[in-house]
Amino acid sequence: MVPHFICGTGILCGYISSKTSFSAPVLDLYQITMAYAYWKSGKKKDVAVFDLFFRQNPFQGEFTIFAGLEECLKFLENFHYSESDITYLKETLPSSIESEFFDYLKNLTAKDVTVHAIEEGSVVFPRVPLLRVEGPLIIVQLLETTLLTLINFASLMATNAARYRIAAGKQVSLLEFGLRRAQGPDGGLSASRYAYVGGFDGTSNVLAGKLFNIPVRGTHAHSYITSFTGTHDLHTKTLRHRVDGEEHDMLDLCQKWRKELATHLETLTEEASDGELAALIAFAIAFPDGFMVLVDTYDVKRSGLLNFCAVAMALNNLGYKAVGIRIDSGDLAYLSNRARETFTLVADKYDLPWFAKLTIVASNDINEETILSLNEQGHKIDCFGIGTHLVTCQRQPALGCVYKMVEINGQPRIKLSQEVAKVTMPGCKSAYRLYGANGHALIDLLQRSVENPPQVGEKVLCRHPFEESKRAYVIPTHVEELYKVYWKDGKIVQNQPTLEGIRERVQTSLRTLRQDHKRNLNPTPYKVAVSDELYNFIHDLWLQNAPIGELF
Repeated sequence: MVPHFICGTGILCGYISSKTSFSAPVLDLYQITMAYAYWKSGKKKDVAVFDLFFRQNPFQGEFTIFAGLEECLKFLENFHYSESDITYLKETLPSSIESEFFDYLKNLTAKDVTVHAIEEGSVVFPRVPLLRVEGPLIIVQLLETTLLTLINFASLMATNAARYRIAAGKQVSLLEFGLRRAQGPDGGLSASRYAYVGGFDGTSNVLAGKLFNIPVRGTHAHSYITSFTGTHDLHTKTLRHRVDGEEHDMLDLCQKWRKELATHLETLTEEASDGELAALIAFAIAFPDGFMVLVDTYDVKRSGLLNFCAVAMALNNLGYKAVGIRIDSGDLAYLSNRARETFTLVADKYDLPWFAKLTIVASNDINEETILSLNEQGHKIDCFGIGTHLVTCQRQPALGCVYKMVEINGQPRIKLSQEVAKVTMPGCKSAYRLYGANGHALIDLLQRSVENPPQVGEKVLCRHPFEESKRAYVIPTHVEELYKVYWKDGKIVQNQPTLEGIRERVQTSLRTLRQDHKRNLNPTPYKVAVSDELYNFIHDLWLQNAPIGELF
């Protein structure tokens, strides 16, 4: 579970509420079996380097947002096997495993591990390692699944949210409404956190608001409206004036406004639902300073807008200002325009400029393509509430990060495959982002760690890692070193940004990309290259390890 960790109860704890938590070793069985085989064969002192990276950008796009680093560092701080973990492993693993191995596990911590990483919230690209994990072989192998699960969904979710932000534009608010559709409460918390990181403005998830200080937003469900059958269901009908405190009959005031407004809005009063009016009056009395309500329970044009405007005008008489409406069904572009026209008409008729600017929120199973289509239709929506497609990442359910050994005891290692995309790049590597004359990121360059970094104004040969003919010279105007040491000697060695800081980093990093890399349709691929020395190093090792075929 990603959202929050507490120490002292095992290797990983997921916090769901103040009273419920669970503890379990978050790893796949094969990591424990490998650990025992390493231990049995005398490899306790072996030192390895693993790269954590992904092979393809998600959602048919050309960028990814790196997220989850903070949780990885918390995990490393608390990494250990508790007594209950050891007891379970003894019961589960074959009886042939020596008891000394379990004594070894009891004493494991991450103090001898070093982690180099890209800054959380950065735009990242395929094949560039997000983490470089160095340390004792057995320990860094045991970290594999937890690091992957903490980064895979976080980065996928932040990327999805960032794409929604790009589609909606800067002026439209985005709210995450996905808790009820998420993969469990823990998945819902993760989704809320990383939607906010990716650019959303708030969430309906109250626990996420409490844990992460994310703004919480929400109105009511259709069941609230349908729970009122008529004005006789109103047990409280009065509201005090905001300034003088005098009580007024809201029902009487709203009925008068509905009758008057029906003439101006060319709507029949008898078509408007009395039950809906009663529900809106009750909500206004409960939340006179936060009157934001659904208007599509019955009919937006014939009932919802008229009833809303009547109650909003009654509130105005008593010194309050309504907030706006939410539309959860129907033709969102048409209905938002109709609502804005209605608000503008009322504003002009009664000289209330603020009324024309009432907020229009749209929900109703919205996805990225829906927003792009609404943009083309000239919608008048101020805020989108997005749930299912956001939090479940329906267009792509997993990012596909992998964790591969690239060096052991100072010797490079390469994994070969008939699929070139699955061939790993061996050895310890440094990564740099080279910027062009226009100030935008031009290319990411991987080098062997022993190489000198590229310099501003000096020609750099950049090569495709596996295609000999693809190469180009780059003269960078700015060089950004991507890796920093985040974990060393058993502690976090970088100041950790706040969630707001990571959120700001996402937008800052996205601005370094050209628009054609970020567009929804046929984006331009961003280039990732290797230095000439790394290219030759990869291919020499490839030839050394690849079996030589024989013809008969």
